[in-house]
Amino acid sequence: MAKRFTDEEALAYHLEPSPGKLDVSASVPMTTQRDLSLAYSPGVAVPCERIAAQPELAYDYTTKGNLVAVISNGSAVLGLGNLGALASKPVMEGKAVLFKRFADVNSIDVELDTEDPDAFCQAVRLMAPTFGGINLEDIKAPECFIIEQRLKEELDIPVFHDDQHGTAVICAAGLINALHLSGKKLVDCRIVLNGAGAAGIACLELLKSMGARHDNCIMVDTKGVIYQGRQEGMNQWKSAHAADTPLRTLEQAMDGADVFIGVSVKGAVTQDMVRSMAPDPVIFAMANPDPEITPEDAHEVRPDAIVATGRSDYPNQVNNVLGFPYLFRGALDIHARAINDEMKIACAEALAAIAREDVPDEVALAYGRKLTFGRDYIIPTPFDPRLIFRVPPAVARAGMDTGVARRPIVDMERYELTLKARMDPTASILRGLYNRAKAAQARMIFAEGDDVRVLKAAVAYQRNGLGQALVVGRAADVKARLEAEGLGDAVDELEVINAATPPNLETYKAFLYERLQRRGFDAQDIHRLAARDRHVFASLLLAHGEGDAMVTGATRKSAHALDLISHVFDAGAEDGAVGVTALLHKGRIILIADTLVNEWPDEIDLANIAQAAAATARDLGLEPRVAFVSYSTFGYPDSERAGKMSRAVRVLQERKVDFEFDGEMTVDVAMNERSMAQYPFCRLGGPANVLVVPARHSASISVKLMQEMAGATVIGPILTGVNSPIQICSTNAQVNDILNMAAIAACKMD
Repeated sequence: MAKRFTDEEALAYHLEPSPGKLDVSASVPMTTQRDLSLAYSPGVAVPCERIAAQPELAYDYTTKGNLVAVISNGSAVLGLGNLGALASKPVMEGKAVLFKRFADVNSIDVELDTEDPDAFCQAVRLMAPTFGGINLEDIKAPECFIIEQRLKEELDIPVFHDDQHGTAVICAAGLINALHLSGKKLVDCRIVLNGAGAAGIACLELLKSMGARHDNCIMVDTKGVIYQGRQEGMNQWKSAHAADTPLRTLEQAMDGADVFIGVSVKGAVTQDMVRSMAPDPVIFAMANPDPEITPEDAHEVRPDAIVATGRSDYPNQVNNVLGFPYLFRGALDIHARAINDEMKIACAEALAAIAREDVPDEVALAYGRKLTFGRDYIIPTPFDPRLIFRVPPAVARAGMDTGVARRPIVDMERYELTLKARMDPTASILRGLYNRAKAAQARMIFAEGDDVRVLKAAVAYQRNGLGQALVVGRAADVKARLEAEGLGDAVDELEVINAATPPNLETYKAFLYERLQRRGFDAQDIHRLAARDRHVFASLLLAHGEGDAMVTGATRKSAHALDLISHVFDAGAEDGAVGVTALLHKGRIILIADTLVNEWPDEIDLANIAQAAAATARDLGLEPRVAFVSYSTFGYPDSERAGKMSRAVRVLQERKVDFEFDGEMTVDVAMNERSMAQYPFCRLGGPANVLVVPARHSASISVKLMQEMAGATVIGPILTGVNSPIQICSTNAQVNDILNMAAIAACKMD
């Protein structure tokens, strides 16, 4: 599978804005002497004494109950082999990020510099009191079996080797649904598994726990079928699955098989093997990065086959991220002593059940297509919002039923609500934008080809499959800047247009002169604008259909860029243009408007801004709740300047708009449920997600304060109300910020 990035881009991702992918932040205030006394000495002595007397209280007074260690020795890093402990650290950090992103599980990576199972187990055993669970990762076989088994026996917290059991759980979930579609039962199926390593053995063991018969399961390794009496290349874990069979090769085993599970190598399965399988065969070709047989090749000879792979560019991806975050979430929340087979099966069954249900619109929006249970959709997508509140409860119930829970959950309904509260909507919204942009395949005009950030964003836009990037600049300059950044191979991918030498310059000038001749611009002014100003020239390209959308603003202040764009498009306040900025912070999304166009709006303008911002919220997948914010709340303290905010509410009432709104109110009332509860007559059904502010300067202050003090991610201002898809980023935008704005422009959100 071709990479969508260069080595330099991958290194930059792990280097910026600071080395690595993790940070540590305090969950308590640490600003006063009292805070210091409570957090450390002498206040810390109180919980220490309580835990010494009752060890289980560590789950209440420390992070233990939501902390997992991701531990490796680097002996089997991805498909790269034995790179050693230190070189495995980027992978382990990445795993910790996945824990946090998908299940809000805090995680820290630990790399142990030893390949001795005894030393490894001793190290984990000594640090185990720190953690609520241990996730083993990238440890070669057979040591991984030895280490996991010993740690399970010696520790009283969950120990889970994801390379084994994560794959097994997702494979089991997909197989449940594949057999459901083909009308077969697991107990009756002939199963062939190719690849007798950690994942393969775990897959077969779990399927047998679920009802697959030993005499119906054939395991194959590089030496052939693992049969009873075989001596070559055997160990105790393979021997446990040795079959009483005359079959000796994968080709023989595949003849008449109902299910093939591959965790081996590219090309291990031929079309003849697939052709020989039973009716409605199930083929899980999970070798990475390339499967044992591609879905195209399998379907060419067996259209009735249900095929899954480990790749994201094919349907039915067997992706471990569907399992391990939610398994640990459920296990941690019952303070489990272990993750047993019953919990893994419960996870698989919950995943399978989700895939059989109607897919939420937000998932379809995120993936740019409608997903319906069937042969091409047997496993949920990783970004399905139901995973967080459906899978952990199933795992927790299984843990409670099998006696591994220290603290059973009494109110399961309330537990599910707390899980929903852990959901971070920001990532799914961004993913939705990118998938919609990918579907649009917009020809994107990047107006500022003299800025290296813009060039990198243009390369990323194209390499992420979002569409064609057209860069305004001089070809020699673009080439030199890309080569200086290690992106010389991207020079030929981009289309570069020089404003000074386009074939249609006279046409563009005539168009511009027609618009500006009564605004004090003469022919010489028009030439300078069209041939020398990249913002105007890029706008002219867009106006004449040379591109589908445009992004600019990285080198000029937003207001100035908007003024230049207004020479070509109607993009002023009087034209209905509005700037809406999205702030993403700690799982919350807040839109602030107007941050770009209207300097001092009156009540009519404010009502228009609210409607534009509400439409933008819906484009982002949010149901808008609009608050007109001020320094006063519902008339107190009385202020003439705040009065327009109240009048804007009355304007919307007269218009009978279809979204929630109210005001005027202070920001804390708008965003804090407890503060809002003091005003029971407030018409908002929950905290506001759209804030309409009194003036552009207050909007700018709000956004920059959140960005600088709180570290909020800023997207925007998103320009709406212009009759062409144009977005303006800020001058301090980084590459990802520019790319985000290009994705928004490509979505044609207006």
